[in-house]
Order: sequence, then C-alpha cells, then structure tokens
Amino acid sequence: MANQHLSDVMQLLNTLMKNAVQRNLADCILLSGGLDTSVITAAATNHSKLTGITVSLSEAPDVRFASLIVEKFGLRHKIIRVNTDGVEQAIPAVVRVMQSFDPMEVRNDATILIGLRAVKACGFESVMTGDAGDELFAGYSFFFKMTADQLRERLKEIWSTMRFASVPLAESLGLQAKLPFLDDEFKNYAMGIDIELKIREERGRTYDKWILRKAFEGMLPEEIIWRVKMPIEQGSGTTMLQNYYAKKIDDSHFDEEKRTIKRRDGVVIRDKEQLAYYQVYKKIFGPPATRGVGTKLCKGCSTHLPDEANYCRTCGEYPV
Repeated sequence: MANQHLSDVMQLLNTLMKNAVQRNLADCILLSGGLDTSVITAAATNHSKLTGITVSLSEAPDVRFASLIVEKFGLRHKIIRVNTDGVEQAIPAVVRVMQSFDPMEVRNDATILIGLRAVKACGFESVMTGDAGDELFAGYSFFFKMTADQLRERLKEIWSTMRFASVPLAESLGLQAKLPFLDDEFKNYAMGIDIELKIREERGRTYDKWILRKAFEGMLPEEIIWRVKMPIEQGSGTTMLQNYYAKKIDDSHFDEEKRTIKRRDGVVIRDKEQLAYYQVYKKIFGPPATRGVGTKLCKGCSTHLPDEANYCRTCGEYPV
C-alpha cells in the first residue's frame, strides 16, 4: 500500500465502493448528509432511484446537508420531524433491543430507530446505512492526538469489536440493514490503507477520513466533502435530551434516586438523562448485576464483563 500512488488508491476506493453498494443495494438510505452516507449515495446513483430518510429534532443540521445530496442526485427525500415526545416514545424499544442505558448509545440509536420506522412505514424491506466509515477511516477527532503506532493499535481493537445498532434495530422491525462499508472486499482494502492517508492536513486543518474525502471529491459538493465529523446525536438534534431531562427531573428526586440505586443495584447514575434510561432498563431487565458473562465487574453498573473488556456497553463506562 505504501508504494501505491495516491491516485491509484483513490480510484480503487471509488471502484470498490461502487461494487460494495451494488452488492448491498437497497431502495432507501438513512441519509444524514455526512460523508459516509453521501459516499454511498454517490456510488448508488447508477443502480437505483434512492429514497433518503433524514431524522430531525428541532431543525437539526443534518437536514441542510442531506438536502444538498438530494438535490445533487435527484433523490426522493422524506424528512422525519420529531419532538421530544416522539423521541421518548422510541427510547423503550432502543433500550430493549440494545440492552443499554448509556446516554450516548440511547440518543444515537433513538434517531436510527425513528428513521427505520419510517423506512418500514414507506413499505421498504431493506435500507442502507453509512455504518463503519468512521471505524475504517479513523473518523473520530480523538484519534488526532495519537501517534501512528497508537492509532494502528486502537483501530485494530475497534475492528475486532465493532458492532452497529442499525442491524439489531432493523431486525426488530423485520427489516434488513445493509452496510456497504462492511462489504468484505471494501473493508479489507480500507483496513490496509496507510494511517497517514486517513488523518491528514488539508486547507489549514486536520481532517479524519482524508483519503475517502479525496476519493469522492469530484462527485460530491464541497460542503459535504469537507464537512466536519458530527455524531448522530448532534446531526439529528437529540443532544438536547440532556437539557430536557435536566429540567424534567427534580434535583431532590434525582439525588435520592441516585443514592438508592447505588445502594440497591450497585449502579452509579451519572446524570438525570441516564437516570431516565436506567429506569426503563430496570423495568425490562432488572438490575444489571444479574446480567452479562465474565468475571470482571463494571465499576459503573456491576455488569459481568469478559476479562479483556475495556468498555461497558450496558452503561457506557470507560475504561472499566
């Protein structure tokens, strides 16, 4: 890989993504307007007339970027506008399927589930998602401070454990989530690309997924190619759930519940949002101390974990 010309890598990435999309084609896509879903859309344009599904809470940023892609490629577009009540209605199903009360997990997955419900309502049986683009191409800003060797090792860890909520959430609705980035041919090639091509300087700033951006630079609008990575919860607007629960739950009630839950269940509740999700979790599963497999106990929720685990998917504790 190191000896390949940059143009060869870009051209092959482009070709492999088109092949991956063809093998994982669906009639709709969960369209955030981020780089990953935009790349898939660009690669799919010769194969299908796509419908883009975008979830928005309070006119979230994703709507504007997704609209650029819709206009560029002539997609049908369904924007699902929800309020906090609509998001709350999705939370019990997310907690049940994902078996988690980690606030970041629940916020992100609520957006996905709402989008998937719209997919089902439209009569589609499968949907493409942009999952794994960040994992394959070092798409998180916290990677920027790592050395090349540290990043290589961290990515290998991530690749060995990565899972994506869209798959079980889709299955819970009788749908199939298709993930072109995890197509074996594309995935294996992406894993072998030099770290220096994944995080690189451009236009006076450091960018993640640099080589993927360059590979599709001529096919996508500039605003999309150089859009800064935005987590699902920010793009869809569900970050506001933190403030929502902070106002909804009384301080004295929170303090009392926090103490009781720590004493009774061995769970450390970090904030009011997590309290709301934990109450849902306990109604479904009971205390997490009765769950999990392994000898290590999570210090955040007492879930049993494998000895090699460094992250608890149940409560979000890291490192465990």
